[in-house]
Amino acid sequence: MAEHTGFTVPGLTLKKAEKVAALLQDRLNALNDLQLTLKHAHWNVVGPNFIGVHTMLDDQIVGVRAILDEIAERIATLGVAPVGTPGALVRDRTWDDYDVLRADALEHLAALDHVYAGIIGDFRTAIERTHEIDPVSEDLLTGQTGQLEKYHWFIRAHLEDSSGSLSTRGTSTERSAAKKATKRAKSRRSSCSRAWAGTWSRRTLGR
Repeated sequence: MAEHTGFTVPGLTLKKAEKVAALLQDRLNALNDLQLTLKHAHWNVVGPNFIGVHTMLDDQIVGVRAILDEIAERIATLGVAPVGTPGALVRDRTWDDYDVLRADALEHLAALDHVYAGIIGDFRTAIERTHEIDPVSEDLLTGQTGQLEKYHWFIRAHLEDSSGSLSTRGTSTERSAAKKATKRAKSRRSSCSRAWAGTWSRRTLGR
């Protein structure tokens, strides 16, 4: 159980403050895990899109670290000690470890699509649960969710085709998303190659 100072912000009972702090601690754990996962992908991404994705992920890491700092400080403001130790994160998290190692940019982006979807869904649940108890924490979470959704959009833009369909659609795990996105990309490249070959052949024969 988190350590409490014995006081909290005016207008909020200790019991309610502890409830909100517990919700925020869960989000703190998720964000700590996210920034480590993004850094892992940043280190292990390879392929033709390396530099663009490598750089984009670094920018997101900086943003996520700023968000988690705000969460931790809000927990402290409520009179509860925020916990950021690795042991507590591993003990309390309810999700599995990210399991994509060195891989093409598209594979990591597909896996990260699932990571962001899970985190954002849980943020929205936390917003609902803080609505009646603490509108200040609700407002904080709402703004942060908007930022996370923007980062998610950056990820998904690489996985979307011109019709608005995602290459990860219908997948349920990071691995399956990565596999499907890669398969779809190969299929597109093959179709483009055939189309180009046909165009070249027609032009050549027409001379």
